[in-house]
Amino acid sequence: MAKRPIRRVPRPPRPTLIQRLRGDFLTGLVVVLPMFLTIYLVWATIGFIDDKVVPLIPAGYNPENVFGRNIFGLGLIVFLVFTTLVGALAKGIIGRQVLHFGERIVERMPIVRSIYNGLKQIAETIFSQTNTSFQQACLIEYPRKGLWAIAFVSTETRGEIPVKTGEPDLISVFLPTTPNPTSGFLLLVPRRDIVPLDMTIEEAAKLVISAGLVSPPERPQAAGTAPPKVAKAGA
Repeated sequence: MAKRPIRRVPRPPRPTLIQRLRGDFLTGLVVVLPMFLTIYLVWATIGFIDDKVVPLIPAGYNPENVFGRNIFGLGLIVFLVFTTLVGALAKGIIGRQVLHFGERIVERMPIVRSIYNGLKQIAETIFSQTNTSFQQACLIEYPRKGLWAIAFVSTETRGEIPVKTGEPDLISVFLPTTPNPTSGFLLLVPRRDIVPLDMTIEEAAKLVISAGLVSPPERPQAAGTAPPKVAKAGA
């Protein structure tokens, strides 16, 4: 029986000098561009705040009149100090009364009211430092079986709802919408139907905002390790 001739797989052609240079350039661009844009945005933001805040400083304390030149970043420092003082005053009785009075005035303005309430909701969601933050990210089957959605575990459902539904172990979860995670739905889900995720709240929020384009890094899980359970409140 005649042997078949052995076919040798041809080696791929070596990249030319232009191709190598192009690959090196693209690799360097991936490294340099995010760094450059970050520095540029930070620098531009500080300069923008300086341009708006420094002219509001009294002439006797303006660095241009005192030192003969502007101090880069002074406007940002003044803005941070002023904002911190306003936040401290807003926690007091007088500050809360002034704030409520101003909000009542804004509520009487149709267009301004909508803009203010929307911006306030976004700011409270992003910068809130209360203890009512979400516990962890999770997966639930929504809007039907076989389709999975990212949600955030809020707390255990208490009161009359578990009694009237006949489901004693309900979890309140918040299902955010894309690309605005500040809006969404409150769902009361049985604990057994919740799949906890290892990703952090911030990573899950980025995944929702980017519509799945920004995925969190994979975390290796030991073989035979059971998935984590949803912790009970106060545990």
